[in-house]
Amino acid sequence: MSPVHSLTAPDFRALRRHVSPTPETLFPECPDDLSPKQMAGNLAPVAGQRGSISDRQTTDCPPPSPATQRTQGRSNSPVRNSAVNPRERATARLVGIARLAATSPPAETKRKSAQRPEYFVLPVKSILNRCDSQRVPFEWTINPYRGCEFACKYCYARYTHEYMELDGGEFEKKIYVKKDAGPLLAWDVAHKYSYASDASGGTRAEHIAIGTATDPYQPAEREYGVTRACLEELAKREGLSVSIITKSDQIVRDIDVLRRIAARSDLAIDITITTLRTRLARMLEPRAPRPDLRLAAVKQLSEAGLAVGVSASPLMPGITDREGDLEAVAAAGKEAGAQWFFSGVLFLMPSSAQQFFPFLRAKFPRLVQQYEKWFGESGYMPEEYRRKVAERVAKIRQTYGFRSRPWVEKKHTTPCTQMSLGWDAAAVALEVRKNHRGYT
Repeated sequence: MSPVHSLTAPDFRALRRHVSPTPETLFPECPDDLSPKQMAGNLAPVAGQRGSISDRQTTDCPPPSPATQRTQGRSNSPVRNSAVNPRERATARLVGIARLAATSPPAETKRKSAQRPEYFVLPVKSILNRCDSQRVPFEWTINPYRGCEFACKYCYARYTHEYMELDGGEFEKKIYVKKDAGPLLAWDVAHKYSYASDASGGTRAEHIAIGTATDPYQPAEREYGVTRACLEELAKREGLSVSIITKSDQIVRDIDVLRRIAARSDLAIDITITTLRTRLARMLEPRAPRPDLRLAAVKQLSEAGLAVGVSASPLMPGITDREGDLEAVAAAGKEAGAQWFFSGVLFLMPSSAQQFFPFLRAKFPRLVQQYEKWFGESGYMPEEYRRKVAERVAKIRQTYGFRSRPWVEKKHTTPCTQMSLGWDAAAVALEVRKNHRGYT
């Protein structure tokens, strides 16, 4: 059996007995009696490959305070040298998800390309992550992987690698494959999930969003099948509320299990298409499938009787927002069978800006000064621009007869305008940031 999957979930009683973090620590500490070998399970590292130690220069992973160093300086803890100040942090000790990542063994891969990312098997205690916020239209998230090979220049989720003490630029270079996802999810749904959400007054099931911080159908899925394992577990239940968002046409591989889920639960699928211009898409999303392949996936999913819509997020000022472009994506989506359409404005967290601005200077130098003005003091575009985009999207929906996303319709009794744009990046970033502070 693959080292990524097992028939039953591992016993995580020791792993779950963790100490609450102090105000100065970002992650809870792992128990002293849990060795790196135990944390990694019975997985033997691949010969000739190293772990996830990073020496990459970064300003997004500052050293901890002296007090934190004192409390974390255990001699038996793994060490990752500081990229900011190697001498000062040569003996800094890692805790929580950073410690697990540093001890994660390499995952075997059949890929031979020198450009392939490094894969690691990450032991986790949970697959279903809670989101307690009214800012987003879901209560739970599932992210089968950490990191994403698609390498989108604008990706807001790069900061999630910083929780593992890795630079956001390594988001597409070091991919962590979550171990034992199927049995862990079975336990999570049985013990944590509610079919009567508090937000609905007990009338609707809580919503599970798959793919909020990493694409569930990135190339790693072909080898490791973590997303498929999760879907197989969800297909055994009924009365769930589930959505999936992806840029990959690989999702059509799972039409069989998606139909089984849809027959017993509410399922909605979002395919992200930021532009129909192939060359531009290749620049923005270097390793993601072409726009025409994603549209073909929309058509195939629709013809299979599945509820599918198109996301044109993020909308990038001066790049993908020119007159007629957004409308063209909507028209193509409608022709392919999309039932809804939405778009959120670009949101740049610091780790994302570090990757996006060099790209902007190289490919769109005329926009650099304007972007620096827009995002110089905030990760958000000005409110006036976002308001105009909300009006534009509303007009597009009316023109093409699109509905709102079904799970958003259920959560909000009034039509979603600006809120539907805002949660796509900024609000999700806040929620995912909170949920990545644990081992998952």
